[in-house]
Amino acid sequence: MRLYESVFIARQDVSTQLVESLTKDFSAIIENGGGKIHKHEYWGLRALAYRVKKNRKGHYVMLNIEADNDTLREYERIMGLNEDILRFMNISIDEVEEGPSVMMQAQKAERSPRGERSDRSDRGDRDNKPAPAQEAASEAPAETATKADGE
Repeated sequence: MRLYESVFIARQDVSTQLVESLTKDFSAIIENGGGKIHKHEYWGLRALAYRVKKNRKGHYVMLNIEADNDTLREYERIMGLNEDILRFMNISIDEVEEGPSVMMQAQKAERSPRGERSDRSDRGDRDNKPAPAQEAASEAPAETATKADGE
């Protein structure tokens, strides 16, 4: 049996519960064929690069599976017949990544609160010191006043 990464996009108007139900149904096809699901990730409702079957968004789901060729063909056949699935892609991989995928890491970075950003430490020194232009501007009126008194 080989390892595969399978990503499918469900229509935007189906509920998250229905997407989870579809995922369970597809997982059951793999498991009934003697395969195994190594990882399951729901990436959320995301915008598509272009319209697909009149949809601008879709629910993205990624499965890392281990299956033989016959089981994979049946899995792809069922996905192709399902009207709620806009697109799917299965690729062969050498090993399953440990931990969250790149897409999940990107989602966590987007959700982090503003105070925890790592680039704040770079700006800390700049915020405490006035800018050189401000220093020059604050000194200029004092010099002008001195010259005016001296005349």
